Amino acid sequence: MRPTLAAPRQREHVMPITCFIRYELDPFQREAFRTYAENWSRIIPRLGGRLLGYWLPWEGRNDEAWGLVGFDSLADYETYRARLKADPEARANFEFAQAQRFIRREERTFCEDVRP
Repeated sequence: MRPTLAAPRQREHVMPITCFIRYELDPFQREAFRTYAENWSRIIPRLGGRLLGYWLPWEGRNDEAWGLVGFDSLADYETYRARLKADPEARANFEFAQAQRFIRREERTFCEDVRP
């Protein structure tokens, strides 16, 4: 009897992505945004994202900040978003931002990672 060969497994296409978040801030509430970002530094990794960092303005424009979070795929991002909505600490951080009103505007752009 000849052994049967298993069909080759289809490897899921993984396309690493980065969620680039641009924030327009109330420049007089810079420290409130710092607290918000520091809170995410605990929450994001626990829920499945790779926090690449948050940046506050230093010189020049004083009302723009950025956050970058990496994921292995868009599907991983969607799973992360579901966890985020269900997590009490994440919800509390969103509520903190809404109550303090230090974020005037927020926009997300998804970038495909380019690796040599």
